[in-house]
Amino acid sequence: MSDSQENPALTYHESWDAGDLGCGELVLPLRFKLKAMQPGQVIRVRATDPGAPTDLPAWCRMTGDTLVHHDATHHYYFIRRKAI
Repeated sequence: MSDSQENPALTYHESWDAGDLGCGELVLPLRFKLKAMQPGQVIRVRATDPGAPTDLPAWCRMTGDTLVHHDATHHYYFIRRKAI
């Protein structure tokens, strides 16, 4: 899958709409979704909670996963699963 053929940074393997889930409700399902993916694969997460722009980058720093791109207009976060 891909959001844009011109920007390989926006290529993703899974997509999940977390809606307006807050950080506490969002990170546990996201953790399981990432664990089910192969290292290096990218998940596109749509999160509309007002805290997401702060919470998701902080969560990535804590877990070692990489926030590849944040599309603030459409509330998308592209997160690459860390290598094992």
